[in-house]
Amino acid sequence: MLWKDNYKLGVPLIDAQHQELFRRVQSFLQVLRSKDSWDEKIPMINETLEFMKRYVVEHFQAEEDYQRSINYPGYEAHKQIHDDMVNYVQEVSKKYEQSQNDEQLMQQFGGRLLAWLINHVCAEDQRIADYAKEKGMSGNEG
Repeated sequence: MLWKDNYKLGVPLIDAQHQELFRRVQSFLQVLRSKDSWDEKIPMINETLEFMKRYVVEHFQAEEDYQRSINYPGYEAHKQIHDDMVNYVQEVSKKYEQSQNDEQLMQQFGGRLLAWLINHVCAEDQRIADYAKEKGMSGNEG
């Protein structure tokens, strides 16, 4: 599995959401890499796109609520990163629908999604955890 316990921030809701995102991205990548025909992959790809459009917004909202609850000084910059990713997911989804199931677009999306998720959780989100620890907050605030 792509998820590692050292990705945990110590905020149960956010950690659970991150684990779900990793699980979904891993499943998505497995489908993209499978030997099934493209037509067989389409239902899972459509399901993943719908999930991502909905879940990243839900997850980012929870993460941003937590940041505000601890007065995280990097909140505005972090929110902008989230907003950019939401826009990217929506843009790819729209392009995919217009292209009538472009396989190359989904391969690129899968790779970018994985790289973004790992980098974001390991770097940006860890800064939130470090700030909370430094301020003596348990991770259950908010």
